[in-house]
Amino acid sequence: MAQLVRIFEENPNEREIERVVQVLKQGGLIIYPTDTVYGLGCDITNTKAMEKVAKLKGVKLNKANFSFICHDLSNLSDYVKQIDTPTYKILKKSLPGPFTFILPSNTNLPKSFKGKKTVGIRIPDNNIIRELVKALGNPIVSTSIYDEDDLLEYTTDPELIFEKWQNNVDIVINGGYGGNIPSTVVDLSDGEVIVIREGKGDVDEL
Repeated sequence: MAQLVRIFEENPNEREIERVVQVLKQGGLIIYPTDTVYGLGCDITNTKAMEKVAKLKGVKLNKANFSFICHDLSNLSDYVKQIDTPTYKILKKSLPGPFTFILPSNTNLPKSFKGKKTVGIRIPDNNIIRELVKALGNPIVSTSIYDEDDLLEYTTDPELIFEKWQNNVDIVINGGYGGNIPSTVVDLSDGEVIVIREGKGDVDEL
């Protein structure tokens, strides 16, 4: 059964962060806060963990459109082809923030993503998840948790999230109430700005 771990965004406790990182390194699944909705994730380099996430979402791993959560823009070159200056300017202006950017991938993608031409990148404006990714040393896969039983499309109360998900994940991080508006998804993979989904991020500022 999952543990419910309280971490404060203003000052994430290093010991608690390390505890979550150890679970990720062992192939565990976590639910964590972002600057939008709570997310479900695992270490992107762990194929078994990735398969578990895909199963929970009811999709096949090779068909899943999961995004990566990175600590900052310096992580991008690990997985993304060289991008032009206008694209980089958009990323620099908008991140950290409530956007998912679809970018052309390079050949270094983890095994589970091999063959994908693009990759979704998230750098949330939330200290907890960014400190986790930094401590882990590589991105974590990200997909939002969907609650079919609720009128709200996304669950916002970490204690209710824990009640619902405790048998499916290893840790639920209580980082306070989450939002219920997902990130804005923008495709920049062809050098144009194509908005796929309007969410919390303001597209007029791109």
